[in-house]
Amino acid sequence: MHRLFIAALRAGIVLAIVVGLFGQIVVIPTTAADEVDRFPPYAPFATPYVTVAIIGVACVQVALVAVWMLLTMVRRDAIFTPLAFRWVDTVIGSSLVATLLVTGVAGHLALADIPSPDDGMELIGALGAAMTTVGVGVAFAMLTVIMRSLLRKATDLQTEIAAVV
Repeated sequence: MHRLFIAALRAGIVLAIVVGLFGQIVVIPTTAADEVDRFPPYAPFATPYVTVAIIGVACVQVALVAVWMLLTMVRRDAIFTPLAFRWVDTVIGSSLVATLLVTGVAGHLALADIPSPDDGMELIGALGAAMTTVGVGVAFAMLTVIMRSLLRKATDLQTEIAAVV
């Protein structure tokens, strides 16, 4: 893989991690506080939802670090080693944790009696977004599992070729 391409990907990863940190430190808590100020009955839900959101962003950051490490392995031409599977498993695990968090949020939004201003459309929109995110998370995890199996096959083939040569 071209070094410039790897450098561009790494710059994007660093930018995404920094933006995630800004979101965890500033955006998520501030938005929650603004929503509680606008509609005080949301107050009991602010801390749990902020915690889940911050952990969800952390899951994305963990996956980005794993992708960084996989890029390092690609640059060194060492991607077809057992160590690569640990990093791919890290991506799968972090996506599953994030998906489980959102599944919990979707379940809570669907089953709990959450007060809503006006006509309740905010709650319906949040439930729809949570359910969509669950679907995307499951699809991403399944895709990554398939990619892992392809990496396994490629690693096995390279091992066989190395033994023959």
